[in-house]
Amino acid sequence: MSTGRPTTRQLLLLGVAQAVLFVVGAVVGRWLGLAFGLDAFGPGYGNGTVFGILLIGLGGGAGAHLARTWFMRKYGSARN
Repeated sequence: MSTGRPTTRQLLLLGVAQAVLFVVGAVVGRWLGLAFGLDAFGPGYGNGTVFGILLIGLGGGAGAHLARTWFMRKYGSARN
C-alpha cells in the first residue's frame, strides 16, 4: 500500500476493475435469480420479477464494492 495521491494509471485500473466486476456481479445475480426461479425479465412486475431485478442490482453493486476494496488495500484511498 502506497501513500500519497494515486497515479492516473492506478485510477484507470480502478475504473476498469469496477466496470468489469460490476458486470460479473450482475451476471452472477442473474444466475442466482434464475436458480431460485426469480426471472428479472419475466412478464409483468410480480414478486419474482422484482426480486430478480433486486438480485441483479445487488450483485452488480457487490462487484463494484469488491473492486474498490481491492484497490484500497493495494494502493490506499483514491480520495487524496
